[in-house]
Amino acid sequence: MSPDDTMTSEKQEPIDPITLEILRNQLESVATEMGHVLIRGAYSPNIKERQDCSTALFDASGRMVAQAEHIPVHLGAMPDAVDTVLRKDPEPGDVFIVNDPFAGGTHLPDITLVSTIAPDDEVIGYAVSRAHHADVGGSSPGSMPPGAQEIYEEGLRLPAVRLVEGGEPNEAVHELIRANVRTPDEREADLRAQRAANDRAEERVGDLLAEHGSTLISAFDAVIDYSRDRVEAELDALPDGTYRARDVLEGDGVTDDDIPIEVAVTIDGTSIEVDFAGTADQVAGNLNAPLSVAKSAVYFVVRAITDPEIPPNHGCYEPVSVSAPEGSVLNPKPPAAVVGGNVETSQRVMDVTLAALAQAVPDKVPAGGQGTMNNLIIGDRTGDFTYYETIGGGFGARPDKDGMDGVQVGMTNTLNTPVEALEAEYPLRVERYALRPSSGGDGRYRGGLGLERTVTVETDATVSLLTERRRTAPAGIDGGEDGATGANLIDGEPVPAKASIDVAAGTTVSVRTPGGGGHGDPAQRDPEARERDRRDGKVDDR
Repeated sequence: MSPDDTMTSEKQEPIDPITLEILRNQLESVATEMGHVLIRGAYSPNIKERQDCSTALFDASGRMVAQAEHIPVHLGAMPDAVDTVLRKDPEPGDVFIVNDPFAGGTHLPDITLVSTIAPDDEVIGYAVSRAHHADVGGSSPGSMPPGAQEIYEEGLRLPAVRLVEGGEPNEAVHELIRANVRTPDEREADLRAQRAANDRAEERVGDLLAEHGSTLISAFDAVIDYSRDRVEAELDALPDGTYRARDVLEGDGVTDDDIPIEVAVTIDGTSIEVDFAGTADQVAGNLNAPLSVAKSAVYFVVRAITDPEIPPNHGCYEPVSVSAPEGSVLNPKPPAAVVGGNVETSQRVMDVTLAALAQAVPDKVPAGGQGTMNNLIIGDRTGDFTYYETIGGGFGARPDKDGMDGVQVGMTNTLNTPVEALEAEYPLRVERYALRPSSGGDGRYRGGLGLERTVTVETDATVSLLTERRRTAPAGIDGGEDGATGANLIDGEPVPAKASIDVAAGTTVSVRTPGGGGHGDPAQRDPEARERDRRDGKVDDR
């Protein structure tokens, strides 16, 4: 499907399809360049090495126009943060900072900067960057305390405030941030990188405005209309009906009780409604997820079952509605703790929504992936260092091919920290980093393998773990076997899925990540594929 011959904004002139395609690519290139500037300019390994950040462009009314292909859980929640900023009457030269999960944020370590784009002193849009900062204060290094029961324990909470006002830095806000984090110089450096990324966007959009004039503003509407039309056409081709699924989270860090996540997905013509009625009430621990996070996971799933070539922007979200009961684990009331909701609950929302849609489009949905980000945080309480990483695992087998081994799955899209960078930056030594043989579920197509990462901590430190799928395996599909569950060990002894433990120098920490589920009857697996698995060491040689 291609754009209509004339795609018209109510206020602007029509744009021909060729010009629209050129402008769309130029806008997406601006968002991508923002990401490059942020990653190259950042100081912390979590951003410069792992690329745990996202960038996007919005129009003057707060609609996403273009994004870089970064972190799904960041990008889907960005519009809520921009909406919050719009209520503050931004002016040219303003840069807002926000991380409040109850005001469009995801969790406190994810800090968002929203800058006005006003090349001619008139706001025509916004540049937005979101980055995971390795520490924002709170009760434990890394600001992801597994046992947190209030958001106040998780770090510094910033409503939408002006970090820069009319081009002048607000030094009071900078001082406030520095006084409440363990690694203030690193935070300042990473915030400067975010500002540089946003400044680059204003510069590049100014260039486009000079080149295209008012046609650029028309393109904002046109690319959104185009994506909405494409997504609606894709949804219209799916079978109407209501599809249900249920899954659980494995405790909230306070208790080990399962936390049910239930969903009903209704496809009706060109729209899709996703309702989480029946999901557990908000919990005492930190697996509560703001509704913006739940929406991010749903948007990701809709993108996954529709044409990936559709330009990602506000138009992709317009046909999708998401609801969850107020006071539930997917729409909690403050001061609920939420840091694990962003990284772990988002994964389960994705899993359960995909499972529901597998009933409608079985040829487009893989078996269960690892279903966790395997969050590992190691730091000391003096503020000398904070290491944070999410660790890859098994991707579920696809209907026509094996799952991928040792990759980030679902709501995150980060790289790993290279061993050399990790050991150079932190008092840590990597002892083992390898695939886990036979961790992928058997099937006609094999699930991807999980990983094992073992690290020796060379100084006294605090180790925090926020993980899932330690007792509930990633599900196989269509007769495929489940993937292996994960495990966490300290000095070889198992520890809970969610734990914070003070350790002495010389302690080893091992994270074994889950494998992906298999797809199809194992008896139908190609014998040559089985021999290749054995030869490559992907299965135990028995």
